[in-house]
Amino acid sequence: MNEEVQLEINDKNGFFHIDINDKTEAKMTFVFAGPDKIIIDHTEVNEGNNGKGYGKKMVAKAVEFAREKNIKIIPLCPFAKKVFDKTPEFRDVL
Repeated sequence: MNEEVQLEINDKNGFFHIDINDKTEAKMTFVFAGPDKIIIDHTEVNEGNNGKGYGKKMVAKAVEFAREKNIKIIPLCPFAKKVFDKTPEFRDVL
């Protein structure tokens, strides 16, 4: 069972997701806000996967992506905002 976070992206938006047995079990969407920012607008984890850390894994992957691309994150999604509030080491990308 692979719980690796994947990234799908196009010109205007994208999403991070975790697929297990070819089924998307968790997804976090974002939109680009100019050339140097993304807005995380929604996080969703399928029923039965609560408490497995999938949401936090996707936020961590978004932070990694932001650091690689030298961009900032605006967490409009309440879940993502909560993760940023609880994880000081992620705040450099805010």
